[in-house]
Amino acid sequence: MPAITRRTLLGSALGAAALTGAATRNAPGAAAVERPSIIGTATWGAEPAREPITMVGPPRTIVVHHTASANVTDVSQQAAYDIARQIQQWHFARGWADTGQHFTVSRGGFVLEGRHRTLEGLDGGQRQFPLGAHSLSQNRTALGIENQGTYTSALPPAAQWQSLVRLCAFLCQTYALAPSAIQGHRTFDSTDCPGDAFFAELPRLRTDVAALLGGGGGTTQRPWPVLRPGATGFRVTCAQRLLRQAGHEAPTGGVFDDPTTAAVKAFQTSRSLDPDGVVGRLTWEVPLALTRRNGDRGEGVRAVQTALTARGASVTVDGIFGSSTQAAVERFQDAQGLTVDGVVGLDTWSRLLA
Repeated sequence: MPAITRRTLLGSALGAAALTGAATRNAPGAAAVERPSIIGTATWGAEPAREPITMVGPPRTIVVHHTASANVTDVSQQAAYDIARQIQQWHFARGWADTGQHFTVSRGGFVLEGRHRTLEGLDGGQRQFPLGAHSLSQNRTALGIENQGTYTSALPPAAQWQSLVRLCAFLCQTYALAPSAIQGHRTFDSTDCPGDAFFAELPRLRTDVAALLGGGGGTTQRPWPVLRPGATGFRVTCAQRLLRQAGHEAPTGGVFDDPTTAAVKAFQTSRSLDPDGVVGRLTWEVPLALTRRNGDRGEGVRAVQTALTARGASVTVDGIFGSSTQAAVERFQDAQGLTVDGVVGLDTWSRLLA
């Protein structure tokens, strides 16, 4: 199997937003979700952890990842063991004590314990889990699930998807989490994980999990990116333009530098938020991401146009919300399954920036 070429994980920008979801058990009268088969670390040949594993909990979130490794056609149990061992070695090479995530779901649908003591926490009745190393902003509060493969444009095969649904449902049942607690890695940290195609399917994942639990999906959260000093790219440019629209001095070069940090802190202070300099869900929804519509002008419109062009639309970044910009917004909304009204509110903003 080729070596993992996973995105640079955890070395970039992270966040403040923790999603709890309304705690829920199965709906009245619903059957309990059966515990899925989970292959323990000893069975797949894990090396011992290189330092003691601390137990924390209970979790508030389930964070979904992809391994960004090859979409292999070998879906055997042995292939599942191979990827689990490879991930552990890759994480050892990063100086971590053990595999970073709690579970791995192979392309063949095999579910493996990732980090030592995960099954101890799952089966111990204390609602605990091991302190993870899969998302810097969520390690103490979230269970991490790696899904073997790269899902930027492809989707997980059926066996993998079904195992993921069953695993998530059992975790929600065991730890009293709502399906809305299931989130993609990029919601919290500056990363492409779990891939554009997979990330777009997370609402379906939550729906499928809710169905197994007997309904009651809880309140969904918008998929905002989390930006902090050092981040780069169009999302940073959009945040900078929105800061300027709100009256704060910020560059527009797409680099989260010191002046941008100062502008973020000033904006947060003006809105009675903790001035931590990190642009997460609370900062976006205060809102930094103000509603933009046909007839508007200024930096906020340039932010919309910047995001649209990054998503492949052909629009001019001129700060004028005219018919061409509205048409591009409507096409994007239609492709995302949103209400097609040509207005860039929080739901559209979050999808543009996700």
